[in-house]
Amino acid sequence: QVQLVESGGGLVQAGGSLRLSCLASGRTFSSYAMGWFRQAPGKEREFVTRISRSGAGTLYADSVKGRFTISRDNTRNTVDLQMNSLKPEDTAVYYCAASSRIMPTMTSRDYNYWGQGTQVTVSS
Repeated sequence: QVQLVESGGGLVQAGGSLRLSCLASGRTFSSYAMGWFRQAPGKEREFVTRISRSGAGTLYADSVKGRFTISRDNTRNTVDLQMNSLKPEDTAVYYCAASSRIMPTMTSRDYNYWGQGTQVTVSS
């Protein structure tokens, strides 16, 4: 199995930027597609983005497309999320997740392992 630990959350003003990182333990990191989800208080967990095993293929939710960028480094067992032009509605706990599927969908059910989450707060 794989264990995931997120970092990089914090407070930022609207229009600012923040970079989240996820460190994975385990010797088969490159066999997992990786994704980011987020959950705001009182709302369902929603898909943000995912990246393929090789890093060549990416998918973004419409709400973040053009502002967020996902990337991975299989030599370091890391995946990160660069967030630019942040908006107050981006405020949420962000989770990284790993999927054994070749091309996981936007549903959380496609992901097998989850990190503990990191808080992102965007002030207006």
